[in-house]
Amino acid sequence: MRVLLVGGGGREHALALGLAGDPAVEALVAAPGNPGIAAVAQLREVTPTDPAAVAALAVEVAADLVVIGPEAPLVAGVADAVRAKGIAVFGPSAEAARLEGSKTFAKDVMTAAGVPTARAYTCEDAAAVARALDDFGAPYVVKDDGLAAGKGVVVTDDRAVAERHAAECGRVVIEEYLSGPEVSLFVVTDGEAAAPLLPAQDFKRVGDGDTGPNTGGMGAYAPLPWAPPDLVDDVMRDVVHPTLAELRRRGTPFAGLLYVGLAITPSGPRVIEFNARFGDPETQVVLALLETPLGGLLHAAATGTLGAHPPLRWRDGAAVTVVVAADGYPAGPRTGDVITGADRAGIIHAGTRRDADGTLRSAGGRVLCGTATGPDLAAARDAAYALVRDVELAGAHHRTDIAAAAVDGRITIPG
Repeated sequence: MRVLLVGGGGREHALALGLAGDPAVEALVAAPGNPGIAAVAQLREVTPTDPAAVAALAVEVAADLVVIGPEAPLVAGVADAVRAKGIAVFGPSAEAARLEGSKTFAKDVMTAAGVPTARAYTCEDAAAVARALDDFGAPYVVKDDGLAAGKGVVVTDDRAVAERHAAECGRVVIEEYLSGPEVSLFVVTDGEAAAPLLPAQDFKRVGDGDTGPNTGGMGAYAPLPWAPPDLVDDVMRDVVHPTLAELRRRGTPFAGLLYVGLAITPSGPRVIEFNARFGDPETQVVLALLETPLGGLLHAAATGTLGAHPPLRWRDGAAVTVVVAADGYPAGPRTGDVITGADRAGIIHAGTRRDADGTLRSAGGRVLCGTATGPDLAAARDAAYALVRDVELAGAHHRTDIAAAAVDGRITIPG
């Protein structure tokens, strides 16, 4: 099987490692890729959000499967263009990707499907924003209605901050606050059959103790020792299958990766958001524990044969990833700094570039992450931080508390 992987971030590096490790994948091309991905794939230049260009590249490299990593190409219709060439693609249509591209659309689908989620209002002017904030009270939850690379959400007790974010975004969804620990559940689906992956937890705030602004994610771990034993079964029954059925009813079946972001509230799991692709950095830890060959799994979802795929197999133990961010991230990350100590197993590249002379430099806000497994969560955490400590990047920062509360048994389910 020849695979074309679209994207160039940390998620795509993790996907590339998984695909390259599948004996059925005889050739892997990544576009545009990154220096880390270059170790396991041939790199090609392409604009990931250009449907015609990606489809043409898929034909040129004789791809049997195209895997689309980021959300923007999906919303732009890249999967549709590739499918129109008769090539299997892992990723939903532009219409189905509206689950991530529009918070309002996602809420409409959830309401129609009876999915448990927060009450919400879509607001487009200051008066509507004020009414919604009055209704829900603090903490205020204000979400950009469109794509915002994981940084379009503000959760705050400061009403002025909430109002300012709403004004900056224009069209927003304002929700009631959901209390309880958060969970990320990835579900591989062909639109009918659905296979859940291991639940994970990520860390959105930039600072220790969940302080500071939201980011694209500063670390993650899996599995979740504190999660209710029936969590995945309940979410599949109450969220995933009703959502997939509603999308089929609308004539826009969802095939690809359905990301379910959850809060485990005193009333049970509630959906915070849907995404239409693998989350970053949770992908790094979930795929590190997946024993089932990744290429075959994604190909089954892309070709409507997931129902016949064997049950997923998982490695024992746990995985932790710690993100190293550039100076100034997330507000205004500095780029172009030299990186040393990054060319080692377990280092996932996210925002890097390599000079002609081989020098590795920072090229984004989240630069790289250290991903490690271990027999238990504590061992995996220690190994991940050991990887990060050996990376040198001027002004870089990382959280020091990734997975600490889970290791110490400090996460509880409200009830």
